[in-house]
Amino acid sequence: MTKVKICGLFRECDIDYVNEAMPDYIGFVFAKSPRQVSAETSKLLRNRLHPGIVPVGVFVNAEQEEILRLCAEHIIEMVQLHGQEDDLYIKALKSRTGVPVIKAVRMDAANTQRMLPSKADFLLLDSGKGGTGKAFDWGQIPAVSQPYFLAGGINETNIRAAVRMHPYCVDISSGAETGGVKDKNKILRLVREVREI
Repeated sequence: MTKVKICGLFRECDIDYVNEAMPDYIGFVFAKSPRQVSAETSKLLRNRLHPGIVPVGVFVNAEQEEILRLCAEHIIEMVQLHGQEDDLYIKALKSRTGVPVIKAVRMDAANTQRMLPSKADFLLLDSGKGGTGKAFDWGQIPAVSQPYFLAGGINETNIRAAVRMHPYCVDISSGAETGGVKDKNKILRLVREVREI
C-alpha cells in the first residue's frame, strides 16, 4: 500500500490535523521556505505529534551537525535532502545518525541520468527544488530500483493518478493547503483517498 506524507507543517493546529488524519510521515522544513521552522518550534511540534507518525526533516546543503542535533533530540527520525549533497555526504550522514535518508531529484533530462545509483535509502522525485506546487510529467519516471517518494503538485484532483505510479509514498505539501496554510479537510480527504486506493 502506498504511504502518504504531509510536508511543511509549522503550526500547532497543523499537528492536530495530521494527528486526526494519521498519515505515515510528516515533514518539518528547516531550509529557507515560507514553511520553515526553527529547531525550537519543531521540538514543540514534535512533542505534540502522534507517536505513530514519522517526522522527517527537510534540508538544503545543511551542515551535518545541525541534522545530528535534531536526530539526537528525536525531533526527526528521517532526513530529506534537497541540495547538492553527494553520496559521500549521504554515507557519512547515515553512519553518524543511523536514520534513513531521502534524496530529492529534480526530474529533468540532466538529473534523471545522474540520480542512479544513490546511497540514500529513498529517492524523492520532484519537479523542482521542492515546494513548487507543480507536477512534472510522470511519464518521465525511469525504472528505479530504489523505493521513491513522488512529490510536486499532488492534490485532490490527481492523487489517484499519483498512486497509480506505484511510488513508495506520495508527498503532499501545497496540495493540502488553502491560502498558504494547511487545510484540515484537505488533509483528511487526501489521506483517506490514499488509504482507499
